[in-house]
Amino acid sequence: MRSLQTIYLDYNATTPIAPTVLEAMQPFLTRFYGNPSSDHSYGRATYHAVEEAREKVAAMLGAVGDEIVFTAGGTESNNLAMIGAMRKHSPFPGGHVVISSIEHPATSAPARYLEQNGFDVTVCPCDSNGLIHVDSVKASLREDTRLVSVMHANNEIGTIQPIREIVQCCRPHGVLVHTDAAQSVGKVPINVVEMGVDLLSMAGHKFYAPKGVGALYIRRGVDVRPILFGAGHESGLRPGTENVPFIVAIGAAAELAARGSHDTHERLTRLRDRLVELLRERFGQRLVVHGEPVPRLPNTLSASFPGVSGRELLGRTPELCASVGSACHGGDSVGSTTLQAMGVSRQAALGTVRLSMGWPTSIDEVEKAAGLLKAAWDQLAS
Repeated sequence: MRSLQTIYLDYNATTPIAPTVLEAMQPFLTRFYGNPSSDHSYGRATYHAVEEAREKVAAMLGAVGDEIVFTAGGTESNNLAMIGAMRKHSPFPGGHVVISSIEHPATSAPARYLEQNGFDVTVCPCDSNGLIHVDSVKASLREDTRLVSVMHANNEIGTIQPIREIVQCCRPHGVLVHTDAAQSVGKVPINVVEMGVDLLSMAGHKFYAPKGVGALYIRRGVDVRPILFGAGHESGLRPGTENVPFIVAIGAAAELAARGSHDTHERLTRLRDRLVELLRERFGQRLVVHGEPVPRLPNTLSASFPGVSGRELLGRTPELCASVGSACHGGDSVGSTTLQAMGVSRQAALGTVRLSMGWPTSIDEVEKAAGLLKAAWDQLAS
């Protein structure tokens, strides 16, 4: 359990369920327990709740309801987007897929699966700030390229990618564009029409809904085939009885995100910049902020502390909940694949800590966290 003294700065790993989201889902855990496929009052109540949630998620993205498919999370959404969109081209020769060098395993692993099943895969490099350049994507395209998948915002350093420009270079060639927006949904405004993407993945637990629910935006007219098989739920793309309480929850979270995105963006930016300011008072330019010159998520600070291990640094600050990289990768003591792709030295990568803020984060917590990190560094350095 989290104590009163604990400071949670790991919102990129997961968020708490927002109080209004919990309130919205609770009746569907007890009172409204019907199967949405059932043709009676209990079933109709849950069916309408699912469809209302679908409209809320769509509204957050500037989409329409029938373009939203509910899933069990971001990983399933990515798998359905990538493998489902490519199924019509298999078996070999299936064609060519492009991903970036800083993708989450939820994207890079499906790409490997496609490669093992007859597709060619090109990994597009990033620059030293973790930015994927449009020219690099364009140079990777071939006559048989079917799909480009580039994440909207990196989970470790927060770099926001030029997805709209990538779409503009792919569209004339008939290449589908998918983006993993698990880290950006709820933190920055997203409009799929303006962005132009064909497929967009999200995970509820990254924006104050529970773990175990996600969604995939599929632009009208895009042919995606199922990767799971059963009954015809979710327009035949995701079989299985709907997880009604969690779907209601992601709808409520989407409504919250749509309502407060601008104010939240500004507030989180101030908190992040204040944390950098306080740390630089102690370390100056020896503190390396990854991706600092380019657009980043407002809540994300990935910083390398000089001469120490990030894991040891956090070990000296048990009151502080943060990460040395992506929480999904935990356990190994080598630098992250994102930092490696950026060309960050091994020493700097091992000294990196990711500090990510959320709606409940206060200025007092940010200032205390900076003090804890300074004190821990002094202990280690001495």
